[in-house]
Amino acid sequence: MNLLAQELGRELTSRSLTISVAESCTAGGLAHEVTRVPGASAYFLGGVIAYDNAVKTGLLGVPESILVRFGAVSAEVAEAMASSCQRLFETDIAVSITGIAGPGGGTPEKPPGLVFVAVADASIARSRRFDFIGSRDKVRSQATEAALMMASSFLADR
Repeated sequence: MNLLAQELGRELTSRSLTISVAESCTAGGLAHEVTRVPGASAYFLGGVIAYDNAVKTGLLGVPESILVRFGAVSAEVAEAMASSCQRLFETDIAVSITGIAGPGGGTPEKPPGLVFVAVADASIARSRRFDFIGSRDKVRSQATEAALMMASSFLADR
């Protein structure tokens, strides 16, 4: 079991907080890790796998103008995904991941391994860029770990 997910679960439980997720390149990997922890139903309300941009705009409500201007793999889209997810599920915090897991699909400006993770509550969203190296599975695993760490750090600052 993932130690970061366990620690996040303990923190959410002790503070009676809830969490939701919006994932693209990890395709549910973050939700999987969060819910592997016994008792996760006390704090995990749900998630959206927004693999396609139509899901980002349609279900999550990410403004199409942000997608067009910055691209799906950007800090702006990650923050919009997290904020929208937080509102959609009415959770205390939401975490989002968007990136290019590879091995293809990248460009020189946005290569495989580029991932943005964001965490939001009702008042603020914070994002961070990561440049991971490795196979598709490694990138997805590293992105999930980064998201768990960011969620814990976000809670520590609250």
